[in-house]
Amino acid sequence: MVEHAPVLLMVVPLLAAVFCALLGLRWKALCLPLTIIGFIAALYFSVITFLQVSASSDHQVIYFLGGWNASEFPRGVGIEYRVDLLNGMLLIVIAAVALLAAIFSKQFVSMETPGKEPQYYALFLLLAVGLMGMTITADAFNLYVLLEVSSLTSYALIAMGSRRASVAAFQYLIMGTIGASFYLLGVGYLYIKTGSLNMQGIHDILIGEGLLESPAVYVAFLLIFVGVWIKLAFFPLSTWLPNAYSRAPTATGCIIAPLMTKVSVYIMLRIMLTVFGPEYVYDELSWSGPMVWIAVVAIIAGSILALGQKDLRRMLSYLIIAEVGYMVGGAWLLAPGGMARGESLYSTATGLVGTGYHIISDAAMTLCLFLAVGAMIVKAGSSRIEDMKGLFRKCPVTMACFVVGALAMIGVPPTCGFFSKWYLISGAFEAGRWEFAAALIISSLVNAVLFFRIIEFAYFGKLPEVDDAHGHHQRHDEGGMEENPPSMLVPLVLASVALIAIGLFNKEIAGYLSQFLNTVAMGGQG
Repeated sequence: MVEHAPVLLMVVPLLAAVFCALLGLRWKALCLPLTIIGFIAALYFSVITFLQVSASSDHQVIYFLGGWNASEFPRGVGIEYRVDLLNGMLLIVIAAVALLAAIFSKQFVSMETPGKEPQYYALFLLLAVGLMGMTITADAFNLYVLLEVSSLTSYALIAMGSRRASVAAFQYLIMGTIGASFYLLGVGYLYIKTGSLNMQGIHDILIGEGLLESPAVYVAFLLIFVGVWIKLAFFPLSTWLPNAYSRAPTATGCIIAPLMTKVSVYIMLRIMLTVFGPEYVYDELSWSGPMVWIAVVAIIAGSILALGQKDLRRMLSYLIIAEVGYMVGGAWLLAPGGMARGESLYSTATGLVGTGYHIISDAAMTLCLFLAVGAMIVKAGSSRIEDMKGLFRKCPVTMACFVVGALAMIGVPPTCGFFSKWYLISGAFEAGRWEFAAALIISSLVNAVLFFRIIEFAYFGKLPEVDDAHGHHQRHDEGGMEENPPSMLVPLVLASVALIAIGLFNKEIAGYLSQFLNTVAMGGQG
């Protein structure tokens, strides 16, 4: 069974989704336990797979579906799953985030989507299956299929909310369909030129047959990256994100906000390093200059737009746009011509290490904050920032976890947010991109203003007075502490602890990422 872990991490939650859809129609109470069991199994097999990767000599595990070895057939016929140190860690993150979000959902699904538990949890599981499949696949067309699996399920999960959520889901669907179409057209161009859909096979043929200078390959690059940038909400292609994430049902927001954009950033990295190769991306195209400047604009725009928000979930959604700018900018920090001058990817890629680390840390930060905000809204009865008054007295554990998430987003040590920004700023200094470093610092200061304003309301503000049954004035907080139930607190506390743990183990995580880039620099699969 251990040797099949790379495929079992997807098969088990897929089967759990089928059982949710079938058995849940008769026994709705089985849906949540089946979902949790599916994600526990996915987390177990993800950890097993990563241990196999770290123990292997070339730091990768290859799994061919149906025994069709892509390397033994012309142009790579078989579908291949390939796990390395980067996506191995991301698989663990996806499974862990999905598990905590599923536990947290107990109080919300029956309240926000009553009677739809079987459909909801089946879609919830399929979303995670699609995200893990996108992460693990080494086939360009299979990536498109799994991208659509995750996208279609996310549209449906958002639309199951309020009427406003349905409108946001439709807008998301239109933009997502456009993005997927661009990606598929680009893959079609590559298939016409190479006759292969295997990512490593495409790269080998492009290099071996000297096709990188072809205009068709350049068009394919443009189409694929425009599609991916729409999917990862890279400013200004991010208009769909604030409405979709802020109006989604609470449990839905807790899985799509931490994972959808982060997995899409990973896909961008995979295509850059594996399909086209660092020499083509950083040297022949010479896009690093304008791409970093667009990332700077994205960071500043997302932060400024967040400043103007009165709704807490909408504010976090705009911060996600800024965080995407962090990761995209870090991915393009390598100076043009560096590869041609003989500089290795490994020795000049602190920005890439920062991007990989930020994918992991931002998933944890966003999860913690969305869980905390969901719990805060339950107690406040509103998502408006002004209505969070007095929550420190009412639910201190929830607010303490929110503070940890806020400090991580600001970049205060020893949280993971500090170290991810440290690597990104170091990469900016290494590449001489002072504007990117300045944007990161400005964004951190804006985050401090945003979160300390919320903390001020929650700590110093007083809950409004209401009339009791006898007509006497009484504040909401006079009844003492009213903490959230364990199904909310347990995943929230675990998420906040993870922020510190990821920060404390930053050297180990950065070491894995550096080893991954070293493998790419030596010509191995990225």
